[in-house]
Amino acid sequence: MILDSDAAQKADTLGSPHREDPDLLAIRDLSIEIRSGDRIVRPVSNVSLRLRRGETLGVVGESGSGKSMTGLAIMGMLPAGGIVTSGSITMDGKELIGMPESDYRAVRGNDIAMVFQDSLSALNPTRRIGDQVAEPILLHLGGSKRAARQRAEEVLALVGLPRPSEKMNDYPHQLSGGMRQRVMIAMALACEPRVVIADEPTTALDATIQAQILDLLNDLKSQLGMAMILVSHDIGVIAGHADRVAVMYSGRVAETGLTPTLFGDMRHRYTQSLLASIPTITHDKADELFSIPGSPPDLAMPQVGCPFAPRCAAATDLCHEAAPGLTLEAAGHSYSCWHPATGPSAPMRSRIATATATIAGPEATPRLSVRNLVREYPVGGSTLFGGRKTVKAVSGVSFDVAAGETFGLVGESGCGKSSLGRMIVALDRPSSGEVLLAGDSVTRMGSRELGRRRAELQMMFQDPLASLNPRMRIETILREPLDIQNIDTRGQRAIRVRHLLDQVGLPAGVMERYPHELSGGQRQRVGLARALALNPLVLVADEPVSALDVSVRSQVLNLMRRTQHELGLSSVVISHDLAVVRYLADRVGVMYLGKLVEVGTCDEVYSTPAHPYTAGLLAAVADTDPLAADRENGTAVRGDLPSAITPPSGCRFRTRCSQASELCAVVEPPLESISGTHQVACHFPLVPKQIASPTTT
Repeated sequence: MILDSDAAQKADTLGSPHREDPDLLAIRDLSIEIRSGDRIVRPVSNVSLRLRRGETLGVVGESGSGKSMTGLAIMGMLPAGGIVTSGSITMDGKELIGMPESDYRAVRGNDIAMVFQDSLSALNPTRRIGDQVAEPILLHLGGSKRAARQRAEEVLALVGLPRPSEKMNDYPHQLSGGMRQRVMIAMALACEPRVVIADEPTTALDATIQAQILDLLNDLKSQLGMAMILVSHDIGVIAGHADRVAVMYSGRVAETGLTPTLFGDMRHRYTQSLLASIPTITHDKADELFSIPGSPPDLAMPQVGCPFAPRCAAATDLCHEAAPGLTLEAAGHSYSCWHPATGPSAPMRSRIATATATIAGPEATPRLSVRNLVREYPVGGSTLFGGRKTVKAVSGVSFDVAAGETFGLVGESGCGKSSLGRMIVALDRPSSGEVLLAGDSVTRMGSRELGRRRAELQMMFQDPLASLNPRMRIETILREPLDIQNIDTRGQRAIRVRHLLDQVGLPAGVMERYPHELSGGQRQRVGLARALALNPLVLVADEPVSALDVSVRSQVLNLMRRTQHELGLSSVVISHDLAVVRYLADRVGVMYLGKLVEVGTCDEVYSTPAHPYTAGLLAAVADTDPLAADRENGTAVRGDLPSAITPPSGCRFRTRCSQASELCAVVEPPLESISGTHQVACHFPLVPKQIASPTTT
């Protein structure tokens, strides 16, 4: 059934206006404009959503689709220049649009609360945790400061913050990312609101912490009888934790419905493409990841026709000329598409052209060797007996990487992955141990020789905006390493810069632009081009796609994969995303609190994990199938990472391991082979060791 525009205002996502059970929160035909000078951006256009009591509504889409702006409009917190041009937002039938600010303050934080995406920037760095959690309690509930702080401590305990009485006096920078996110949730729940808006609450967190935070939100929602809007660009997170889903694109709702219905029978082409863009740990590595071509439309420009048409393989002239009406199917499943898909099948993935790969042949000497690397950082002042505390970031790590091979490093934040990567490229010196490049010790090189050989070791950083000079144009950024190494003539360097841009799929026009003028995906491509400028032998990629949307992430991952094959690079890929490492790496090492606990081929580690920690990481990976039998992830790693200043004795994982014994507390397990190239450091591995025959080497 296709509805006209008038009927769409009354039905669709809102359902029947005559239901006996009214919506707790209802958004009808909401449109927003943001004005800056002569420029007008329309981030939200005619959005209608509803939220029932006790329900979780998942809102998913790429950056710029209008998800967060819709949440800010509900909170009455639009940015400067932002206004609601039309539409309605009601809570229990009470209109929020146009409400006086003095009245809105009584609603904000009391009836409706928000968990923001970046906890470090959302929390006040100059105030203690206890004071920040107590603030909304004093504002909305009144009472004494002592009673408010007592209530704050109770809420911090409710969200699972360890030792809440001690953490009350800490500042935000003293807490881990997972702890800060728990504090943000505590602030939102302090006054027991009826609606909580969780805006990308787990984007920057590890898979294990992400699973804990999402489970915590679900549990608290049930305990307190709240309704929740879960905003995310990760469709896997939405699949496992939402009752209903709304897919947004270009400021509009493209498709919405009950989670099993929508995922079981996707109708909008964008929803299908979004799901197909997600790398999974079961993805066939012989196939490239699907990526949505092009970019989302400029919301400052008038939109004609279907906004997804320029990126849609099924688009026709009709799609470019007229916007599709709303089609409403059974069970409240609605979508706006002229040529809807017929099922859950993903778009075809292209096959990697292996004929163009020029991977180097085997070498007698590994391209890169890491030997017993140790890195300890002194912190604080001297102790009572004159010693100094040290952070044991990396503790005796060893592995080899052959020519043309990609070695993946996975683990939670704080396990030492990035410290290890910086030592490999000689940005940090190890406390002991050494790094060998084609048999030559990088660690023992003098500054002159290291400067000459540094071109062979390059790094792709996690945040390209922070790692690229904001005062330099892209051409200068890419030419700089060639200038420093005095490679070729000036004219040849200009040719080399153009070749690099072509190699990473960027037009020559970006040479005159500054980093802030590029999108996140474009900046990451520039970061890769700069790392490749000196034709390195080894590339270390530290969380190369963690901050990107799923569609852009797929494009960058495919580019990295092709580049590695074509150039025969040896790569070390660092990530907390197991699916990313599964796609890029040949072998993988699992790090925990400064040590490698498991090493093997991707098939060995992902199919038959031998260490309980590895099994827990895999169990925490979000599943995009809402009908999966096991949604509880019962074997996922629980608890917080112990302090790297005082790591546990014996096996460092024992404090979070369900099968730890007294032996684990006394004896540190060595990294031993259990079969072929599969190694594990565990007294009780999940995979039994294979006893070698006398003829086996």
